[in-house]
Amino acid sequence: MLNEQFLELLKSMTSSSVVDKPPVRRVAIFGGTHGNELSGVFLVKHWEENGAEIQRRGMEVKPFLTNPRAVKKCTRYVDCDLNRVFDPDNLGRTVMEDIPYEVRRAQEINHIFGPKGSDDAYDLIFDLHNTTSNMGGTLILENSRDDFTIQMFHYIKNALAPERCPVLLIEHPSLKYATTRSVAKHPVGVEVGPQPQGVLRADILDKMRKIVKHGLDFVQLFNEGKEFPPCTIEVFKITEKVDYPRNKHDEVIAIIHPKLQDQDWQPLNNGDPLFLTLDGEVITYKGDCTVYPTFINEAAYYEKKQAFVKTVKMKLTAKHIRSSVLDQNNS
Repeated sequence: MLNEQFLELLKSMTSSSVVDKPPVRRVAIFGGTHGNELSGVFLVKHWEENGAEIQRRGMEVKPFLTNPRAVKKCTRYVDCDLNRVFDPDNLGRTVMEDIPYEVRRAQEINHIFGPKGSDDAYDLIFDLHNTTSNMGGTLILENSRDDFTIQMFHYIKNALAPERCPVLLIEHPSLKYATTRSVAKHPVGVEVGPQPQGVLRADILDKMRKIVKHGLDFVQLFNEGKEFPPCTIEVFKITEKVDYPRNKHDEVIAIIHPKLQDQDWQPLNNGDPLFLTLDGEVITYKGDCTVYPTFINEAAYYEKKQAFVKTVKMKLTAKHIRSSVLDQNNS
């Protein structure tokens, strides 16, 4: 009997063994990665002038406008998408006269906040985005094994409850994003909508602001020694990008069906309507399993030939974590 009790005790101790993680000392908040997504632009400009709201004991929090030229023009980008060029080829390109502005800017950002993949890189970057899709306040996760970020997302989701806060996992073997935030050890995408490009909505800005607040609160608690026991969150893992139906001239010939419009994160089953042609033909979903579409009818993705992305629902579990170095002033 004693042996059984000892084994049970040993099992419980092993299952909840604590993983020590380095403290998070340097945090950046990016806005204006896309110059016409205004919630992040306005928040970052405000925090550059008055940063009291985002400062937390024991860490540096730096607001930063990532694509100032695009912000000035109120356009997504000037030469190319800044949020897709943080790959080794572009970050290593020789600076010449004809190099795209966003590639030059990526190299500057990598110099300030990186280098990407190095010990010197910033610990955490929140990258603030808007979407025209009905995605609500979405958190974007890049690495399914990042215990710290999963724990943070669990904390944010609980803080916002009962309001939904979906998590999109963009880890995929062939869909490479090379995002601006990927410079950091822990990249966090914040995608809030629906909001038209070049427009500000108070409710959307407020939702984004709350997500950042709760994220920073989590970091401070972690740095001060609070332990976070194992947790599990639901995520939507990207599986495929779906284009609009096109003709032989590569022109779009059908629009998002009214029954799919604004139904981000809702189940899509075999036979459900996807697209509607101008002749009234309904094009339906053909698939063996239920998927959960998102980024439905996103304005910025017409040029990327993307009507929506398909995701599947799954669970991710993070280990029990705590900071390996405690703040001295945590009273």
